[in-house]
Amino acid sequence: MALASARHILVDNEALCLDLKDKIEQGEDFAELAKQHSMCPSSQDGGALGEFGPGMMVPEFDKVVFSAPLNQVQGPVQTQFGYHLLEVTSRSD
Repeated sequence: MALASARHILVDNEALCLDLKDKIEQGEDFAELAKQHSMCPSSQDGGALGEFGPGMMVPEFDKVVFSAPLNQVQGPVQTQFGYHLLEVTSRSD
C-alpha cells in the first residue's frame, strides 16, 4: 500500500490561503506560518500530518497527496474543512 507524509496549513478563506502561499514562495517558513495561521491542531507541529495511506484523508487531499511532486506547496485545495496548502514530504509506492 502506498504511504505518504505531508504537512498542511488550513484556513477559512481562499484569499488568506493564496497570501500564505505567496509568503512561502518568497522564502517564509512553512512550519512557522502553520503555527501562526492554521486552524488545524497539527499547527502545533508545523502542520505535519504524519504518515497515512489512501482513503485515510478526505478525497480532495488524497488526490493531491498521492499525485503531486514532493516538497512543492500545492493549493489552495478546498475541502469541507476550509482551504489548505499541502506539501507532500515523502511518499512510497
